[in-house]
Amino acid sequence: MKISIGLRLFASVLLAILAVAAGAVFLLRQNVLESFGDYAVQIELDRLDELSNDLARRYARHGNWDFVPAHGRREWIARELARLQGEREARAFPVAPAPVAPVRLAGSALPTAPVAPPAPPAPPAPPLPPLPPPAIGDAPASGDALPLQSRITLFDAAGKPLAGSPPGTLPLARRAIVVDGRTVGALAVARTARPTDALAYAFLEQITASLWLIAAACVLLSALVSTLLAAHFRRPIGRLAGGARALAEGRFETRLDEHRSDELGELAGHFNLLAARLEGAEASRRQWVADTSHELRTPLAVLRAQLEAVQDGVRNADPSHLGAMLRQVLALSKLIDELYALARADVGALDCRREQFDVWLLALEEADAFAERLQTAGLALEIAPAPVRAIVLADPDRMRQVLRNLFENSLRYTNAPGRVLLSAQVAGNKLALSIDDSAPGVPDAAIGRLGERFYRVDASRSRAGGGAGLGLALCRRLVEAQAGELHFAHSPLGGLRVTVSMELPP
Repeated sequence: MKISIGLRLFASVLLAILAVAAGAVFLLRQNVLESFGDYAVQIELDRLDELSNDLARRYARHGNWDFVPAHGRREWIARELARLQGEREARAFPVAPAPVAPVRLAGSALPTAPVAPPAPPAPPAPPLPPLPPPAIGDAPASGDALPLQSRITLFDAAGKPLAGSPPGTLPLARRAIVVDGRTVGALAVARTARPTDALAYAFLEQITASLWLIAAACVLLSALVSTLLAAHFRRPIGRLAGGARALAEGRFETRLDEHRSDELGELAGHFNLLAARLEGAEASRRQWVADTSHELRTPLAVLRAQLEAVQDGVRNADPSHLGAMLRQVLALSKLIDELYALARADVGALDCRREQFDVWLLALEEADAFAERLQTAGLALEIAPAPVRAIVLADPDRMRQVLRNLFENSLRYTNAPGRVLLSAQVAGNKLALSIDDSAPGVPDAAIGRLGERFYRVDASRSRAGGGAGLGLALCRRLVEAQAGELHFAHSPLGGLRVTVSMELPP
């Protein structure tokens, strides 16, 4: 099933926002519960202020805690709270004495003075915060919401519990009992695991009721954000997809807009680079096929013409004619071998048997083998002094093939009278083996293209003078296959300098 990027972004943003909202609500709930729990404990300690003062007065009168009964200590705090609340109510609502009716003595007349009406009762004092004690002996409430009377503990100065509820695992909030500036004990209230304050739960209910509104807002916000993000990303991704389809159809001239500062802009740049390389590779392939067909057609056409001439009786099958045909066959065979070697080098399947040997001695052997041909062509062979080091790690047979092609190139393209110089220099851990020849030189524009397949400086030359244009390309591939480099430059002698750079082993 295909899921669009917009839907994926919507789901991702929605889940992220809902997760943040749920985490915020959870943390807010926990903070509210803890804050209201602390607030409730402080309120309860304030309600015990009267009990704390009463205990301090009684301790000052007795001098110790002996007034705390030995039996029924668990209910003693509740009884004391009930007693203090009863005294407080008696002070707040005193009982007025009943009015006394005047006594009429026999034979006496009642006074005629009017009796003043009784004064209206004084308004009652405002009640203190309620603290209804449970009946003594009642079971405490179950669960976390235990009543205050069931969570009060009286401690002495040493922290020993004297009366009230035995201390449990819940945290205690203490209020010291001070007599004459000395702490003689403390009243402690155990905090409940969940606050009983109605305000806390009302606030939490309001949060729960608002959760649906928060979820709806999250959905709308995530839809808006995901729509904008999807529009921001889908356009360049769509162009990338279209460009990829164009490349798959063979339209290698396709290019994308890469004026973006993010990863998609970088991807568009890489896409354009890939398209350019594919376009170049396609052009090279077409040129390769055309050049290969042309180079193969020439010796085949000459060989066909000679065979037809022999067949028609125009020429006799004498050794000279057979030798000419053999030369065409050998040229064709050489061309096929070079094409085969280049093809194997392209796929990394070129056989190279690397070993340590003296490449300078190998170059001297090849120079000596070409000495007679060079002399016949009117070219003087010069040998520079030997380098201090010349042991390289390479394939001797492949290096011999490279040197033969380079000497053959100088022999073909150097005018007589001319010079060919073989030299070598060591720079650092590299050996630079150079072959220089004299005029004619190579144009500047052609130096960079030397080593390309089927490239010839003078395209109008015949194959007899210029070859197929594969020799230098094959040399470059053979040297690169042995971790070396092949460079072309203008020679101080006026012609071309070809340098083979090889790394010297330690």
